[in-house]
Amino acid sequence: MAISVFDLFKIGIGPSSSHTVGPMRAAALFVQGLRVRDVLEQVRRVEVQLYGSLSATGIGHGSDNATIMGLMGEWPDAIDPSQIGIRIETLRETNTLLLDGRLPVPFVWARDMRLIDENLPFHPNAMTLVVFGDDGELHRDTYYSVGGGFVVDQAQANSGVADMDRTELPYDFSSAVELLSLCQTHNLRVAELMLANEKVWRSEEEIRSGLMTLWRAMQDCVEQGLKHEGILPGGLNVRRRAAKLHRSLQELGKPNVIGSTLSAMEWVNLFALAVNEENAAGGRMVTAPTNGAAGIIPAVLHYFMKFSEVVTEANVVDYFLSAAAVGILCKKNASISGAEVGCQGEVGSACAMAAAGLAEILGATPEQLCNAAEIGLEHNLGLTCDPVGGLVQVPCIERNAIAAVKAINAAQMALRGDGQHFISLDRVIRTMRDTGADMHDKYKETSRGGLAVSAVEC
Repeated sequence: MAISVFDLFKIGIGPSSSHTVGPMRAAALFVQGLRVRDVLEQVRRVEVQLYGSLSATGIGHGSDNATIMGLMGEWPDAIDPSQIGIRIETLRETNTLLLDGRLPVPFVWARDMRLIDENLPFHPNAMTLVVFGDDGELHRDTYYSVGGGFVVDQAQANSGVADMDRTELPYDFSSAVELLSLCQTHNLRVAELMLANEKVWRSEEEIRSGLMTLWRAMQDCVEQGLKHEGILPGGLNVRRRAAKLHRSLQELGKPNVIGSTLSAMEWVNLFALAVNEENAAGGRMVTAPTNGAAGIIPAVLHYFMKFSEVVTEANVVDYFLSAAAVGILCKKNASISGAEVGCQGEVGSACAMAAAGLAEILGATPEQLCNAAEIGLEHNLGLTCDPVGGLVQVPCIERNAIAAVKAINAAQMALRGDGQHFISLDRVIRTMRDTGADMHDKYKETSRGGLAVSAVEC
């Protein structure tokens, strides 16, 4: 399957790519399908069925609201996040859903929004949408939100082809060994190889412009995270920290900041916290490669921008392209879904991607880049996904800050070596996959184990 950098990095909304962005996309695709079948006008009732992890933690992640927005014809990259709560409240008061944004259909929340404590075989993030007409059921489809905002419908699941994009790439790779071989054979850096592949879908100008659009969205997210204070929604009473931390760092003299490793680390923490607090509040996000891990990649790039003397647009482009190369390997050979392999698939993959991206723009060889990714992922193996209260807050927000610092350290360690490493990147990715398969379901985004059940009054 062919995966683009723009598949891994998508503009959406918080708090979760798999539980918010994915369900909204699935519902919007469902409505699109009804339009193609020419049955929209016949719909008299809609039923939403959320299964598995979407049922267990979907309320905390906003899966229910996101699905409704998708049924209203909204898409994650275009919707105004500030309007979601208002429109949901109106629906609940009137018991009326505006299907496709224009067709009033009765929707009684207690009856038509069903949370089913059952896992469907293909993936734990599953949802079925059903529409009824005057004479009974008109159509239904099941969708799987497989991580990072990727959505697979039942037909794709049945065919065994999760991604229908069969585009032939000039430098196709499914392992780090293949990636390194291609780089060596064609004398290419990883970013150059990725750019050549991306040109199958878009012109170079479109690629560079699109990546800069993603970067601006990440910068906007950080800026929003630095502005807002107060308590995050959801009931845990988690207080935003980024704005206060930003003020304290600004009080330090500039020479002191640049000369202090600890201060530099605090800036990295700040950038990650700002992103993930904004994510937890349901703000505008970029999946990187998921929302739960969305702070790591922008935090590391912000770090490079702040502490480098010379910064160019090419650095940004190369960073995203190289990070995506590692993300592709993680997605193809393991998973980026917390519900499937735990948080090692989200934070671990993002840490490896950020390490690879930073290594690339610091001049790493392809071998050093893979070494950086391997170090970043290896030291996140076994990381569970056990969010307290089903919210992407504890431990998710701090976990992004820790992993961002870890990614920088991984890149630095790799750049001090020659690219040789005891355990290969491919083996670490396979280990992540196998560890995820062995991990008990209660540690995979169900909030039924681990930290999610150990919160105590202090």
